[in-house]
Amino acid sequence: EQPYRFYGQEVANIVARPPGAPAGKSYYLLGAHYDTVPGSPGADDNASAVAVLLEAARRVAQASPPLPLRLAAFTLEEPPAFNTADQGSRVFVKRAKQAGEVVNGAIVLEMVGYTAPEQDYPLALSWAGYPKTGDFIGVVANWGSRRFAKTVIEGLRANERLPVESLFVPLNGWVLPDTRLSDHASFWDRRLPAVMVTDTSFFRNPNYHTAADRIETLDFTFMAELVNGLEAVVKGLPAGG
Repeated sequence: EQPYRFYGQEVANIVARPPGAPAGKSYYLLGAHYDTVPGSPGADDNASAVAVLLEAARRVAQASPPLPLRLAAFTLEEPPAFNTADQGSRVFVKRAKQAGEVVNGAIVLEMVGYTAPEQDYPLALSWAGYPKTGDFIGVVANWGSRRFAKTVIEGLRANERLPVESLFVPLNGWVLPDTRLSDHASFWDRRLPAVMVTDTSFFRNPNYHTAADRIETLDFTFMAELVNGLEAVVKGLPAGG
């Protein structure tokens, strides 16, 4: 546990290292936030990502040789902590920097369980030719993360049953603020390579932050194919960063 205090309560990020994985200060990270908003079961946001994180962790724990990997479940991604120093991923990144750790690349899972017949986009992307059907996983990266993102995208696309779309945004995403709405932005702001892997959140899922975000709405086949893709990604990461 990586505990800290928030409004008089103890909260914690949960950080793990696969069995046998190198204990050095240079590693890749696979993470997801585990909180939700009041009044919502949080099935897609963000239990879907935690479920994928746990199954991916089980898979990569069996890798040989062991991978330089950390697994993180972040607390307090949602308001009122979002985009403050108390956001769980910002606490993680700050402490990693203080400890002299090097995050070679972070894969942040944000809402990965919903598919739909129709897909919406920010107005700025309506011309870009992205699919009209919401059956793909999206990979969002800033320009500083392009090299790492291309490795992630290539690994995901190795699973031909998983449609993958990508978006690269300049200026750490500030030109399109919707691309900053998860824990990957905590890494961007510290000049660490990171991608958000997502079903596109409220641009696809009408249940976002409501009581209707229930387990019955999730597409488990879609989630399982993402696990398969992530396994290929992680096992294909270059050991040297």
